[in-house]
Amino acid sequence: MAELTLEELATLTSAKVVPGTQEPPLQSVTSFADLLSATPADLSFFGNKAYLPQVRKTKAGAVFVPTDFQENIAGIQLVVDNPSMAFAIAVDQLSPPQSPFQAGIHPSVQIHPTAQVDPETVSVEAGVLIGEGVTVGAGTYLGQGVSLDRGVQVGEHCRLLANVSIREHCRLGNRVIIQPGAVIGSDGFGFELVDGRHQKIEQRGIVQIDDDVEVGANTTIDRARFGKTWIQEGSKIDNLVQIGHNARIGKHSIIVALTGIAGSAVIGDYVVMAAQSGVAGHLEIGDQATFAARSGVTKSLPGGQIYAGYPALPSEKHRKMTVLQRRLEKMQERISDLEKRSPMGS
Repeated sequence: MAELTLEELATLTSAKVVPGTQEPPLQSVTSFADLLSATPADLSFFGNKAYLPQVRKTKAGAVFVPTDFQENIAGIQLVVDNPSMAFAIAVDQLSPPQSPFQAGIHPSVQIHPTAQVDPETVSVEAGVLIGEGVTVGAGTYLGQGVSLDRGVQVGEHCRLLANVSIREHCRLGNRVIIQPGAVIGSDGFGFELVDGRHQKIEQRGIVQIDDDVEVGANTTIDRARFGKTWIQEGSKIDNLVQIGHNARIGKHSIIVALTGIAGSAVIGDYVVMAAQSGVAGHLEIGDQATFAARSGVTKSLPGGQIYAGYPALPSEKHRKMTVLQRRLEKMQERISDLEKRSPMGS
């Protein structure tokens, strides 16, 4: 584990140093921890008001805090614009270096003769299957058990981790990261009821994932019925997300775990969908919309607003409705009491 002095930390992260009450004050750090488990030798960070009770009790020797932080704490305050990012920079310096990229192809890998995979520029682990006409760009890593079906295109400097499956003709840009177990290009859920039986509608399209997208573990992105399901540049998709056929996710959007997006839905740029949200099919969500956890989108909604609830409503309206719902029982009791007292009710 590396070591950083307090001065080095401040320089590295452009932090202002504010002394704490802890004696003796921390001079250097070699370790880091969350606020509750940190010791006087650890570095930690505070970036969310929900953790205010924890930062007040933390024993951390130094804590990255935002510029508007007004509390007195035991540890040294490292005041920065973005505590989470500053902490990440420090952790990278303190942690052992990751294993360097090592080009080469494991002997167990099966590669179709027509595939374009240069053993001098890619790293391919055991058990990988690479199909007919596949192309893999320089600097790309394929983890154990990855499957690339025929015609798949993978760009440069991608990381496809263990047991990722990319089905036929799907396309990945550069620097795409796909976490273990994700499935890209599985059949869209398309059926027609004919003579009392569900008949499968063949899905002939693809999935296109643009540069700098990350897809979480066990997430599934369905191929289009025709055309493409499209994940645009820079979007980040969490674990256990389902994206239906012909859906489109705009640039730099965030889709959090257990969210489901139905077929042909269009999600704008810089949209945030918190955990367990859902979007019905064929709807459109405008740019820079934010959805609280468990939001249910049942109609197209404009961007630039915060939504919550089911059906999803502007957050202020949802809050007022929630307050009213909590009062309904008492309101009903009052109405019943008034009816009993009224001459009209006797």
